[in-house]
Amino acid sequence: MFTGIIGRKIGMTRVFLEGGEMVGITAIEAGPCFVTQVKDRAKDGYSAVQLGFGRARHLNAPQKGHLKDLDEVRYLHEFKIEDVSSVKRGDKVDVSFLNSGDFVNISGLSKGRGFAGVVKRHHFAGGPKTHGQSDRHRAPGSIGASSSPGRVFKGMRMAGHMGSKKTTVRNLKVVRIDTNCDLLVVKGAVPGARRGLLIVEKVRR
Repeated sequence: MFTGIIGRKIGMTRVFLEGGEMVGITAIEAGPCFVTQVKDRAKDGYSAVQLGFGRARHLNAPQKGHLKDLDEVRYLHEFKIEDVSSVKRGDKVDVSFLNSGDFVNISGLSKGRGFAGVVKRHHFAGGPKTHGQSDRHRAPGSIGASSSPGRVFKGMRMAGHMGSKKTTVRNLKVVRIDTNCDLLVVKGAVPGARRGLLIVEKVRR
């Protein structure tokens, strides 16, 4: 019924699978979430549920009105589902809609790297390290022609802000779930630092 959940990244470790294979995994605190809004095709033009996660420290008046008679959650996210007839506002959502062996797409904010040069940001090789080139090791080199076109093209790979962007890793395999601890374990790495917010969506196959 539900297609996704909101969670936090706990961290990475390694586990042994049943066949003896050792794999790197990421542990995620997935939920519990609560349904804060239900949208249907007749009224809104599409069917979806809005889930809330986390404990809010402060809410303004419109937010309190939106969450009236519900727990004051910090984060909201909408997930499209086909049938909302059996869903009502206030329902609790946990990781029980997932099973071991399912595949999920996980989105989050990638780690911020600050202002980075072209070697780190775009994997440039850098300049020569001999023949008197003592200060060109990590320089970008030429970025354009002279009179034609007489400017730098948009999208030129240069130094600049790196990271802190929404990133999605697709088709991660669910290794284990624990509904008692609201724990989701997936094979591989997910975006962001520890305690970072994550959006987990089940892959439709």
